[in-house]
Amino acid sequence: MPLTTNSLVTCKSLRRFAAPASLAAVAVLGSAMVLHGTGVHANAISASALDDQSVSSLSALDHDMETLAARVTPAVVNVAVTSRGGSDDDEDAGNTQQQIDPQDLPPQLRQFFGFGGGAGNSRGGRRAVPQEEPLRRGVGSGVIISPDGYIVTNNHVVEGATQIKVTLHDRRVLTGKVVGTDKLTDIAVVKVDAHDLPAITWGDSSKLQPGQTVLAFGSPFGVLQFSVTRGIVSAVNRSAMGSDARTPGGLIQTDAAVNPGNSGGPLVNAHGELVGINQMIATNSGSFAGASFAIPSSTAKAIAQQIIATGAVHHGYLGISMNDVTPENAQYFNLKDALGAIVAEVSPNSPAANAGLKNGDVITSLNGHTVENGGALQVDVAQMTPGTKAELGILRNGASQRINVTLGEYKKDAQVAGNDGDGSAGQTNGGKLGLAMSDLTPDVRQQMNIPADVKGAAIAQVRPGSPAEDAGLQPGDVIQEVNRKSTPSANDVVSSIHAVPSGKGVLLLVWSNGGASYRVVNPNQG
Repeated sequence: MPLTTNSLVTCKSLRRFAAPASLAAVAVLGSAMVLHGTGVHANAISASALDDQSVSSLSALDHDMETLAARVTPAVVNVAVTSRGGSDDDEDAGNTQQQIDPQDLPPQLRQFFGFGGGAGNSRGGRRAVPQEEPLRRGVGSGVIISPDGYIVTNNHVVEGATQIKVTLHDRRVLTGKVVGTDKLTDIAVVKVDAHDLPAITWGDSSKLQPGQTVLAFGSPFGVLQFSVTRGIVSAVNRSAMGSDARTPGGLIQTDAAVNPGNSGGPLVNAHGELVGINQMIATNSGSFAGASFAIPSSTAKAIAQQIIATGAVHHGYLGISMNDVTPENAQYFNLKDALGAIVAEVSPNSPAANAGLKNGDVITSLNGHTVENGGALQVDVAQMTPGTKAELGILRNGASQRINVTLGEYKKDAQVAGNDGDGSAGQTNGGKLGLAMSDLTPDVRQQMNIPADVKGAAIAQVRPGSPAEDAGLQPGDVIQEVNRKSTPSANDVVSSIHAVPSGKGVLLLVWSNGGASYRVVNPNQG
C-alpha cells in the first residue's frame, strides 16, 4: 500500500541485528579450520593487499558520486510544517501530513522532537503527553529551483500549513510561504526571502531509461537531514497509485532508498540534474521496501512554472476514461501493435463528447505525437492549458480518423481522463465466467447505488476462484458490452458470453465505481 513519505512512523530497519559473541567466535574458528584443512594460510591472504590500481574503478566511481552529491546537496532543504487539522475537502488521508506521535518514532530519534529518548522514562523524567492544542506537525524535503528562493516540494508536505520553517544546507532556518499548490499532481511551490541561493538545474525525465543511476536526497524521518541514497531507475511511466484514477501517472520507479521525510526531495541523474520529485513508497512496513516513486520533472517543472507565474494551476480536460492497449485486448480492436489508449467511457457534454469521440475509439496520437498508452496521454492532456485546440489521431473500427478537440478545464468533481478504471429481480447465471447477472431494475439500482444513466446488466454474484474474480469483477459492477456489442439485459450478457467459442477470451466493457473500463476475461473451457 503506498505511503506518502513525510509520514513519521517507526522504522523497523533501524533495529540493530548483532550476532551473539559465541556465534562470532564459532564462525572465526570454523573459518580457521577450513583454511587450515585446505592448506591456505591467513598470512597468504593478507599478503595480497589491494593497491590503488586494483581498486581504481571503484575509487573513480566513489569520487564521481562524492562530486555529484556535493554539487546537489546545497540545493536541498528540510521543510518543517505546522498545521491545524486537515482541509475540509481532503478525501485522501494518505496524501496529508501527519502529526508526529512520539510512539511512532524510534527511541533514538525522539529526542530530536523534544519527547526524550528514554523508553518509559523509568528514571522519573517527565513523560510525553499529548499536546492540548490541535496542532499537527509534519516534516518533508524540498529543492531550491531558483537563486531568489523558490522551492519545489510535495503538496502533501505543506497542505493546510499555518507555519513553514525551511532549513537550508548552511543551517539557516527561514520562514517559508506557500506560493501555490496542485493537489492533482501533488506539487507545491514554497518561497523564502533570500537571494543568491544554490539552485538545482532541471533535467529531462523523458530521457530516463531503466538501469540508469539516480540519487535521492532528503531528510529521512525528518531528522536525518541532507541524506543521499543511490540506486537505479527500476521503471518509468508507472501509473499513479492514489485513490483518484484521474491523477496523471508517468511516475519514475527507483530502488534508491526513500523513507518518511524524503517527500518533496530531489531525484537526480548522473549529471546532477533534477529529474524527479520524490513522492511515495510502496511498503507494508512503513519504511523503504525497495520501491519508491517520483513525480517526473516534465510534470513538476510545468506545474511549478504555472504556480510561480500565476499562483494557480489549470489543467486541460478531455472527459474520458481510458484503458491501455495491451497484447491481450489489441485483437478486439483490430490493432497490430500494443500502443495507444482505448476510450472506455465518454462523459456527457465533455470536450471529448462534443468532438465526437466514442467508446471503443483508440487514440493513437496527440498533435502528431504517438500516444504510447493511456497514462502518457493523461499526463500530456493535464499539462495543457484549458482552451487549447488539439488534434487526436484515432482508430475507429480499424479505420484512421482525425478529430479536433478544444480542451476544457479540470475540476475536482468532473470526470477527467482516468486510466484503467476499477473494474462492475431475476438473476441469470453466466457459468463460463462465474457470474450471476441481474437486470437493472429500480430496486437493483437502489440497492447497488447504480446511477440511472448507466445502461447494461448488473453483476449480482461472483463465484470465488472464477475467471470473473481473477479479472477483478465484483457485485455491483455493470457489464455494458460483450465483445464490443451492447448488452442491455442480463440475458444479453449471458447469451453473448455463451456464444464465444471455447477457449477464447471475452472483452467486457464494465462500469465500476463511477467509471468504465475494458476487461479481458478468459473463460473456463468446456
